[in-house]
Amino acid sequence: MKVGFVSLGCSKNLVDTEMTIGIFKEQNHEIVSNVEDAEVIVINTCGFIESAKQEAINTILEMAEYKEIGKCKYLIVMGCLVERYLNKLKKLLPEVDLFIPIKEYNNIGTKIQELITNTKPVLPVCNLEYLNRVISTGTTTAYLKIAEGCSNRCTYCAIPYIRGNYISREFEEIVNEAKELAKKGYKEIILIAQDTTKYGLDIYGKTRLAELLEELCKIKEFKWIRFLYAYPESITDELIQVVKNNDKICKYFDIPIQHISDSVLKRMNRRSTSKQIEELLEKIKKEIPNVILRTSLIVGFPGETEEDFEKLYKFVEKGYFDKLGVFKYSKEDGTPAAKLKEQVHYKIKEVRYKKIMELAQKISKEKLEERIGKSYEVLIENSTFDNRYYVGRSYMDIPDTDGLVFIPKEKENLVDNWITCEISEVKNYDLVGYKIGK
Repeated sequence: MKVGFVSLGCSKNLVDTEMTIGIFKEQNHEIVSNVEDAEVIVINTCGFIESAKQEAINTILEMAEYKEIGKCKYLIVMGCLVERYLNKLKKLLPEVDLFIPIKEYNNIGTKIQELITNTKPVLPVCNLEYLNRVISTGTTTAYLKIAEGCSNRCTYCAIPYIRGNYISREFEEIVNEAKELAKKGYKEIILIAQDTTKYGLDIYGKTRLAELLEELCKIKEFKWIRFLYAYPESITDELIQVVKNNDKICKYFDIPIQHISDSVLKRMNRRSTSKQIEELLEKIKKEIPNVILRTSLIVGFPGETEEDFEKLYKFVEKGYFDKLGVFKYSKEDGTPAAKLKEQVHYKIKEVRYKKIMELAQKISKEKLEERIGKSYEVLIENSTFDNRYYVGRSYMDIPDTDGLVFIPKEKENLVDNWITCEISEVKNYDLVGYKIGK
């Protein structure tokens, strides 16, 4: 059958989608890019915050229409939303033929085959397998998931209740997958987990991210290696030095601090204090002067006072971060923070969100303007719709999150190649430049 996929949420979810595509290919189904052509539609949902849940529901309803107006015979829904609200979803969405919660992923291949063939498989069926996944991020860049779940127990976060405790993959298994990706031609590898800096602690009794990065640097085919979601309390001096001293590792730290007020951090059950966070940022910037720092913040957390918010605003003003994302606190079922008193009014959240975002945009513009006249290596990924510009990223940008670099197009096809360009202009969060070499 022809199968189409819709993957919502984070890059970790995307890897699950890619492994599910692998299962359908193992069962000899045809994967199509247009859901209008699909006889089976699979939606991998996010259930992290309220806006993500709403997006997932809307997407399911939209895809369900293809059972009426299109070729779709089966609608399958999997992922975090299903894990959180399976029974409710079954009542709410009778259009869905199969719900697959995360705890049933070890049997996902069998469930799919049972639905489509209406019989129980006689022979063993392939289930989720990293080495069988079908990469959906092009021919140059691939994500490499190094752990599942989270054990940090931040009071606002539902991930541990959805995905379970932190479980690292075996060191050798990750390295083997990386080598397979290299053989297939991938040159940019992005390590992901809910908290990459805790990698190895659960199975080896110590964190091994720095060691893993060094091992991956030995794979000659890789040009760029990145890691995301580095919690501040687990960023060691060893890790900083590994990033500093290995040319293949992009000088980029994604450090979700969430807040800077100690009282808010304590209620969030975060492990770092404001003093420790600032000292860490100073250390990283001192050791790696060209480093790019990214963070995410939450405004409107229960009990956040005007004084707490002003501390956060003044901290952001210091300009530590080149990239900054802001979320309005979302009250999530089953989390400790949902039970806290002093919930902040949504209008106050909105005001605080806008204030931080306006400040972050101003700082971002100033930092980007400092790039004008400087040259950078850029990975060309595609072209603009009008075919006038190449679209690429430098070491300063992660896919689907950060800005882009636009370069006037030439006759030569440069897609999936690195070129050197000089920056000439800033457009919002993006840069414009021109090629000066390969």
